[in-house]
Amino acid sequence: MSKEHVIKFVLEVYQNNKPTKEYLDYLLNPNEIEKLEKYKKIIVEEFYPNKGTWNPKTRFSVCKKAISEFRALKPDPSLLADLLLTLPETACKFTYEYGDMWEQFYDSAATNFEIALKYLQKNDLLAIFKERCEKCVKYASPCGWGFQDEIKSLFYEYYQE
Repeated sequence: MSKEHVIKFVLEVYQNNKPTKEYLDYLLNPNEIEKLEKYKKIIVEEFYPNKGTWNPKTRFSVCKKAISEFRALKPDPSLLADLLLTLPETACKFTYEYGDMWEQFYDSAATNFEIALKYLQKNDLLAIFKERCEKCVKYASPCGWGFQDEIKSLFYEYYQE
């Protein structure tokens, strides 16, 4: 392709592909904290919407998409760890505050807690995030479906005392 065709192609992809636009914008202005906050907000709003009415959607798929989009930007590992932990932390807090949920909710929360713990371990970040992981155990304590046991078991698997 000629230089002009490459420029035209890049501009067209930039204008018509949201993930590409976000990635290129991020490369030119890598404000990781701003991006982290954007994606944390997406996760938190699935459980605690700010739209004037209380109608939580609790869609783990939306949360996982936010995590995937942030991961694609290749942020600092501690920032990705922060976002990974935001999902199970928010889910655990939500069920702690509003009572028992359904089994699939608990399965998804526990799976995402394990994903976060594995990432923390792989990147030597367990000590930094221990307090937040302990909060997940606290928030899961009154829950049913064996959720409390699973969260506690995962915690002690990674934080052997």
